Amino acid sequence: MTGAMGMLGLCARAGKLVSGEEMCVKAIRKGTVQLAIIDKGASANAKKAMGDACRSADVKLLTMPEGQLGQAIGKPGRMAAAIRDAGFAERLIQYLS
Repeated sequence: MTGAMGMLGLCARAGKLVSGEEMCVKAIRKGTVQLAIIDKGASANAKKAMGDACRSADVKLLTMPEGQLGQAIGKPGRMAAAIRDAGFAERLIQYLS
C-alpha cells in the first residue's frame, strides 16, 4: 500500500490528480479521467455518485482503505480522487489491484 500512497502523492504534486467528489464526477463526465479512486470511508451517496459516473464513462473505480486516500494526496478528509494521466493510472492499478 505504501507504493500506491507514494504514487498518489507524486501524481498530486505533478498536477495530474483531481480530488473531491464533485470535481471528480465532473472530470469523469468530461472524459478527462483515466482512473477514479474512492476511500472506503466515503458516504454511500459519494460512492453511488462516483460509481454511476464511472460506469457511464467506462472508467475504472478502485477503493483504498479508510483514511488513506486523503493522507496520500496531502489533503486529509478527501474521499475521492481521479487520475488524469494514463501512466499514473496504470501504475496505480498495479498497486491497488
